[in-house]
Amino acid sequence: MSDLLRAPAEIKYAEELDWLESIDDNPKPFSWRLSPKMIRLFVLGSERADGLDREVSQKWFGDRSIVERAIVTLASDRGLLLIGDPGTGKSWLAELLAAAVCRNSTLVVQGTAGTTEDHIKYSWNVSMVIAKGQSRESMIPSPIMTAMESGVIGRFEELTRSTSDVQDALISILSEKYISVPELDSDNIVFAKPGFSVIATANSRDRGVNDLSSALKRRFNFVRIPVVTNKKSEAEIVRFRTEELLRRHQIELDVPPTLLDVLLQSFSDLRASATAAASDDEKLESALSTAEQIGVLEDAILHSNFFGERALTARTLASSLVGSLARREPEDLAILNKYLHGVVEPRSKEEGGSWPEFLEGGRDAIATLS
Repeated sequence: MSDLLRAPAEIKYAEELDWLESIDDNPKPFSWRLSPKMIRLFVLGSERADGLDREVSQKWFGDRSIVERAIVTLASDRGLLLIGDPGTGKSWLAELLAAAVCRNSTLVVQGTAGTTEDHIKYSWNVSMVIAKGQSRESMIPSPIMTAMESGVIGRFEELTRSTSDVQDALISILSEKYISVPELDSDNIVFAKPGFSVIATANSRDRGVNDLSSALKRRFNFVRIPVVTNKKSEAEIVRFRTEELLRRHQIELDVPPTLLDVLLQSFSDLRASATAAASDDEKLESALSTAEQIGVLEDAILHSNFFGERALTARTLASSLVGSLARREPEDLAILNKYLHGVVEPRSKEEGGSWPEFLEGGRDAIATLS
């Protein structure tokens, strides 16, 4: 673990997964390592009513029905498409599900404009082809093909970022459950083993992406991941990720609850302002997601640890917020300046606390960037 910059879920929670597997006597589909009930428990955490000898931590914060529907889909013949706004935890949920089902979440294809059909099916080791010709040994299987041969979960991140012809390559895989290799005379079909499925993700707010064809849509079950609007749930997510950051960097630094409240309230205010805006020019370019909120806090914590007094302050938090959210100049700076003067300044006078220092830090950051 200490040798890895970011350990996949199956390594990070290996001990917990081993324990859950040892006590799991529920029916399991295919060759799944855990039953659907245990997978749900692994993702959402245990409760007192579960009657377990130890606590299982909650790793994904969202509606129980979303997780259950995702698990049921993986046990069916259809692929799973997690769709929602940026920062709603789609990729993290996909990783947790793959880790719990087959203990391998790393068979991933990243969808981009440069993704080709080879990334989904297979390519060739050119030197081996020149030396010995095309054969199974000289073929380089894609992560999806490897998942098919092993009967495990393959993942496709940002599906709508890839071009239509690349997306269409998934149709036969999801429907026929095999890949043909016409270059070979024999042994030229790779069949999927029981347990194979695909978890794909797509951002609903992305622009300039490629819509899925009707044929591909029919082969996926769509599970929409809503934006977290409940402040309590969002605070739990931010706190969970922050504790991970502190452990990873071995930082001993307290995050005062009052400053976490300031961060949550600031994002809530900015989201409300974006909703009421008459045009895109009056909105921040940022999606103001929970993930971006975590990024702001992470930046503030690291800055405080390395360049501050090893204590998080409202001034540093405000500086990080402005620096992270001001992506267009002068539009975003003007929106943040309006927010500071129209919302934060009156609140600092009425409520006091950390708000006056937050206001001062925000103003200084804007002045520096202007």
